[in-house]
Parts: sequence; structure tokens; C-alpha cells
Amino acid sequence: MTLGCNDWRKLARLAWLVAMCGVLVLSLLPGKHLPPQVLDIWDKAQHAFGFVVLTVLGVLSYPSRAARTAAGLLVLGVLIEVAQSMTGWRYGEVADWVADVVGVAIGLPLGLYTNAVLTRWCRPALQR
Repeated sequence: MTLGCNDWRKLARLAWLVAMCGVLVLSLLPGKHLPPQVLDIWDKAQHAFGFVVLTVLGVLSYPSRAARTAAGLLVLGVLIEVAQSMTGWRYGEVADWVADVVGVAIGLPLGLYTNAVLTRWCRPALQR
């Protein structure tokens, strides 16, 4: 079975859902319950990387709503920080949200470019 041009967007949506759940769970779990390798990377880099992934997958899933997707992810970043500050075992930081903003700023053009390449690649196949 090969992945067709109509299938990659569905796959991106599934991956976005899985990544969203992963980011939410990892963001709200107590630090002692996280796998040790997760904590080996600088915290701000984890935030930025997570939001690059979420943004790219979100833009690939819904390219006509790229700006709304990016704005929604920025709101999600704020909500995660607020939720962390309410847990008692994590704390929210403005610097973490700034790292989320950096991730979205990197992920948005990367997602748009990737979408353009995939759309161009699929156009001849869809015209057959």
C-alpha cells in the first residue's frame, strides 16, 4: 500500500492530533513522571521544538487556515502555562511561552513551504 496524494493530509491530521496530545500530556505531567531523556534537553528548546512540530503539522492539516492555526497554538501555549501554574507540581513561565512563539514563528513558514511543495508534487497526479 502506498501513500497517495489524497492521503497525506489525513495522515498529517492524525499526526497533529497525536502530537497535540503528547505535548499536552508532557506539559502537565509532574516532572518526576517524565522519562529522564525528556529532561536532558534545555527546557526552552523543548518548548520551541514542540511548537514547531505542532505548527508544521497544523498547517499541513489545514493550509487554508494557517494563520488561525498559528494563533490558536499561541493561545494553547498561554493555556498550558496557566494550567502548569495551577497544578502545584509545575509552574508557568513567560519565557516558556516566548519559546512557544519562536516555535510557531519557525513552524509557520516551514509548514507553508512544505505544503506548497507537497501540493505541487501532487497536482500532476490529481489531474490524471
